[in-house]
Amino acid sequence: MTDRREFLKYAGSAGAAAAMLAALPRGARAAPAPTPENVERFEGGTAKELMMDALNAAKLAGASWADARIARFRQNFVVTREHQIINVVDTDTIGCGVRVLLDGCWGFAATRNLTKDAVTAAAREAASIARANRAARDRAVELAPAPAHPNATWKSAFTVDPFDVPVEQKVDLLLAANAEAMKVDKVKYVNSILFLVKQERNYANTDGSVITQTLVRSWPLFTATAVSSDFSDFQNRQGVEAAPMGRGWEYVLGCDLAGNARKWGEEAAQKLTAKPVDVGRYDLVLHPSNSWLTIHESIGHPLELDRALGYEANYAGTSFVAPPEEKLGKLRYGPPIMNIRGDRSQEGALSTIGYDDDGVQPDDFLIIKDGVVNDYETTREQALWLKWWYEKEGRPVRSHGCAYADSWSSVSFQRMPNVSLLPGKEERSWDDLIAATDRGIAIIGDGSFSIDQQRYNAQFGGQVFYEIKGGKIAGMLKDVAYQIRTPDFWNSMDMIGGPKSYQLGGSFFDGKGQPGQVNAVSHGAVPARFRNVNVINTGRKS
Repeated sequence: MTDRREFLKYAGSAGAAAAMLAALPRGARAAPAPTPENVERFEGGTAKELMMDALNAAKLAGASWADARIARFRQNFVVTREHQIINVVDTDTIGCGVRVLLDGCWGFAATRNLTKDAVTAAAREAASIARANRAARDRAVELAPAPAHPNATWKSAFTVDPFDVPVEQKVDLLLAANAEAMKVDKVKYVNSILFLVKQERNYANTDGSVITQTLVRSWPLFTATAVSSDFSDFQNRQGVEAAPMGRGWEYVLGCDLAGNARKWGEEAAQKLTAKPVDVGRYDLVLHPSNSWLTIHESIGHPLELDRALGYEANYAGTSFVAPPEEKLGKLRYGPPIMNIRGDRSQEGALSTIGYDDDGVQPDDFLIIKDGVVNDYETTREQALWLKWWYEKEGRPVRSHGCAYADSWSSVSFQRMPNVSLLPGKEERSWDDLIAATDRGIAIIGDGSFSIDQQRYNAQFGGQVFYEIKGGKIAGMLKDVAYQIRTPDFWNSMDMIGGPKSYQLGGSFFDGKGQPGQVNAVSHGAVPARFRNVNVINTGRKS
């Protein structure tokens, strides 16, 4: 076991976590740790009292609607490499954000000073910003109706709070996994990281909602690197099976990093001698640990309504699923077996929440129904943009609960919910799909990817690849990437797994907006087969 003296002795430099730290919400390193520890009471009163002060100030300033968020955001990184502790980082930030709707325009301001004077000043500043925005208004903001939720509470699916676990235990877990992978011949480098998040969110709006939520997210990351004897090649294997989840320390332990590390190391070493793939067209059998990313990029993003209507064109791009009038109920995205659900309700999923940052209790909805575009991801503001479609379909005009802000200092806007490929009715497994495939490639794990601004043309890699011949695995391949045109690719899907094969994948780092924000999102999927997909060799030198 690592005691505190050993921990201090071996703790090293900060470089390995730099990329993750760059993704932290704005303000995360500026605000001091809150005092006292209890997030409910501050110098200026309880969170509820301060939010009421902010809302009253907003109404006195002329706002027709307003909301206030007081939230504490904590993050913990533990970073190791081989037998060394590289870094331990804790961030802790707390403050209040106030959003107002005045004369059909949004205004937002925030403060980290939790006093009555500070939050009321933020509310007045938000109102002033809304008035100034009137000059650039392209349409008056209207909000879809939503019921109030007074005194509502919600807690995510965690049993053990990872912020109560001593850092020595976290280090022990990572170093034990590293040591197992280093036992594999040719494995020379191992990196492992624990990335832990806790958010304590208080929300109130002028509709009468007062909501308190606590959520925890955990992500154990692991990479083994194998190097050939002549140093001419190296191959990585990431432990993507330990997906990020909206769960606690019990989930991290359940991932059994030490128990899986040797297998991941062996697969990294095996990739050194794997057969380079021959370019051509193959039937692909994609594991959920691979297809979650393809779903995210080629379905989740193009079905964001603000992107489809051009509001993200300057930064994140547009969408080929536009305009909605020409796509809803008309565009065949895939075969009739394809049903894509949006939700924020799956237990343990990263985007799961009780109430969004509009104060809406999210619903489950089919984005793609029987292969045809059926809906977009929306907020209260956006739902009315599709009123014509919902009324035509006999559906209520309501937000799907997709409003999110990554910090108390960030304004909320439409972010991706959990977007998932639903299982088929017949109980098929990963092995069943391979057995039904004569010539193909099975792909496990996500890798590098590239996709155009309209989410139409893309290329995806993976972690490990296996050649399929005559319904059986015939050996490992390497240097594989598949190229797609989104509707052609999804329409080539002819087999999917059943309910028992459903798995979640996801990421903490879905970026969008200006200034940029980061959203955590999961994507459920089942194994799926795609026919006649173009495969390239990424290792071939010109």
